[in-house]
Amino acid sequence: QVQLVESGGGLVQPGGSLRLSCAASGFTFSNYAMSWYRQAPGKERQLVARITRAGSITDYADSVKGRFTISRDNAKNTVYLQMNSLKPEDTAVYYCYANFRSLWGQGTQVTVSS
Repeated sequence: QVQLVESGGGLVQPGGSLRLSCAASGFTFSNYAMSWYRQAPGKERQLVARITRAGSITDYADSVKGRFTISRDNAKNTVYLQMNSLKPEDTAVYYCYANFRSLWGQGTQVTVSS
């Protein structure tokens, strides 16, 4: 079955950390670039970070540079998003995206609040 399944979201206090995971199946994961997007209530979905097939090149939205790190493990068919120094404005549903048939995951909620 072709799918992306995110996990790792939750409620965290400002300044805290979370690590999101996205497990891929049904396609050759290592052949495709991967991305994380997020969508806050009432806002458009925005690109957070992306990573090339081998993981050698990464790119980030200005709002998360220096705080978030995207990585991947092609042996495990998984892409990660390490989020540090979280802020209330990081609250959103986070989605994994693969450049394979424009494939999206179901999303995982991240809430940053005291």
